[in-house]
Amino acid sequence: MRFSLGLLLALLGLAFVVPTAPAATRVLGVGEQGSKLFSDSAWLSLGLRDVRLVVSWDAVRNPFEIGEIDAYMAAAQATNARVLVAFGRSRVSSKRRILPTPSRYRSAVRAFQRRWPYANSFTAWNEANHCSQPTCNQPARAAAYFDVVRSECPRCKVVAADVLDIPNMVSWLRRFRRAARHRPRIWGLHNYLDSNRFSTKGTRALLRTVGGEVWFTETGGLVKRAPRSVIRFRPSLTHAARATEWVFRRLVPLSPRVRRVYLYQWRPGSDAEAVWDSGLVDRDGRPRPAYDVFRTWVIRFARKRRPT
Repeated sequence: MRFSLGLLLALLGLAFVVPTAPAATRVLGVGEQGSKLFSDSAWLSLGLRDVRLVVSWDAVRNPFEIGEIDAYMAAAQATNARVLVAFGRSRVSSKRRILPTPSRYRSAVRAFQRRWPYANSFTAWNEANHCSQPTCNQPARAAAYFDVVRSECPRCKVVAADVLDIPNMVSWLRRFRRAARHRPRIWGLHNYLDSNRFSTKGTRALLRTVGGEVWFTETGGLVKRAPRSVIRFRPSLTHAARATEWVFRRLVPLSPRVRRVYLYQWRPGSDAEAVWDSGLVDRDGRPRPAYDVFRTWVIRFARKRRPT
């Protein structure tokens, strides 16, 4: 897909804001729930290996989810992909607001590792400070889940918590840190407000609040969002491309501690009436302008890693 003249001019305008390229980032990837990703030529042509998958904390108890994860992990392993697994709320409607006890969570983590030993990178709870999650007002419980994963898999890479850049983020993180028994080494950030408002406020706030590595475990430009969203913008493919450029040109360079970037999502859901669409490709797999932006940055980072 080729850029329109207007989009090219908009992206060039961003280029003059901060000319420095982010040299410290080590890994680029995408978040995607569907296993079709691994046979998509647009994905394969990028030469990337890192993907992120969100699963229910009780996934091993749900036959429908077991089948989905089986297919995903098999396809990932067949293509030598590295999967970052993020646990989150149950997909069983009657359990969506239930927080498991740490012991039940531990049992679920052990069962997950037994069935899918291929995974060795985890996030203890997805978007834990957002009130769609039962951890929203329970940072101490989220910290207990982090301690469980850290103790169950000491050699794994463990993201202490994924947080969204919303007003409660800093206070939530402070309470989490006080409660955690293990020292967090990696933090996950979903900086959708920054990327889609063309701001750096939330990302800077997280960097001031926590130490260690920071991974943008979800980020990118929105093509479509629910009307009541706190992110106000004119939904369009052009907006999504500009927001994606903002991620790499303005947010990633804020600190050398930013070590991974997972754009979300690869392909939008099959429901055309869905309230969320941040796909890099459309429902038919055709690359969008944001994909072209992403591909450009993949190439730039690859060049920086080459020995001179």
